[in-house]
Amino acid sequence: MDPRADGAAVERVAVTDAAAALLRELRAEHGPLMFHQSGGCCDGSSPMCYPAGEFRTGASDVRLGDLEVGAPEPVPVWMSRAQFELWSHTHLTIDVVRGRGAGFSLEAPTGNRFLIRSRLMTDDEAERL
Repeated sequence: MDPRADGAAVERVAVTDAAAALLRELRAEHGPLMFHQSGGCCDGSSPMCYPAGEFRTGASDVRLGDLEVGAPEPVPVWMSRAQFELWSHTHLTIDVVRGRGAGFSLEAPTGNRFLIRSRLMTDDEAERL
C-alpha cells in the first residue's frame, strides 16, 4: 500500500530491492555501512557508501533516515545541511545500476554504482514530516 495514501509515516529516503541486495553483499564483506549523499565536485552528486564511521559526520550534516536492507543493522543516510536545505522537499530513493562507481564508494569495484532517484514530496507528505 502507498504510505502517502493511508496516513502512515513519511520517510525522506528509501532503497530499491536491487540496491538493498548489493548493500547486503557489501555488509557481508565490510561490516556495518553508511551513506553520505555527495554534494558535487569530484564525486558528482552520488550517494557514497562507506563502512560505518569511516566518513565523519558532524553538526553540518543531517541524518535523512535509516535504510532497512535485511542486514543486522539499518544503513544510515546522511547529507550536508547546506545540500539538505535545497533537497528538503524531495523524497530520495537509493538505487543501483551497472557502471563505474565513484572511486571512494564501496560498490566501485563491483561494476555497479549507487544513484539517487528523486521526486518532489506531495503537500500531504510535507505536512506529515
